[in-house]
Amino acid sequence: MSTNTSLFTSYWSSPLGELEISATEEYIYSILFVDSLKRPSPQKPATEHIPLIIRELESQLSEYFKGNLRKFSIPFKHEGTTFQQLVWKELEGIPFGKTVSYLELSRRIGNEKAIRAVGTTNGLNQMTIIVPCHRVIGSNGSLVGYGGDLWRKKWLLAHEARVSGTFQMELFSND
Repeated sequence: MSTNTSLFTSYWSSPLGELEISATEEYIYSILFVDSLKRPSPQKPATEHIPLIIRELESQLSEYFKGNLRKFSIPFKHEGTTFQQLVWKELEGIPFGKTVSYLELSRRIGNEKAIRAVGTTNGLNQMTIIVPCHRVIGSNGSLVGYGGDLWRKKWLLAHEARVSGTFQMELFSND
């Protein structure tokens, strides 16, 4: 992000806790759970001006949690290396209500041996929910790794399974 671009911060209450949203007038830059165990602190103070893009994201998040939205259409910027961008782009292609393993995600980017780097990159995702890193699971179906805490990952996957009519009980057998 260029240094002369203003970054605005807002907080939105989701069914899973408060989300901190950072954006410019044109792009969302991050959506993070405030109270995640893995979240660095302190959080940024909310800005007085809240751009329309944040209000649109809040509306889309609301529709997602109601079960009325399966794919987000909000402009965002993910800052990272070429490899990270590749992984995050692949995450966007995981359909609503479906999951893939870290190994499968590695295969999809053309580098099966990069499974650890894929996992690390998945954990660096700053676009909680809209870039669905919660849809990546262990090869054995276990719920592993989620920057927003595993209980939220379980909730998001159950929500999407319920809305899409898929049944993925095996995801929760190792809890």
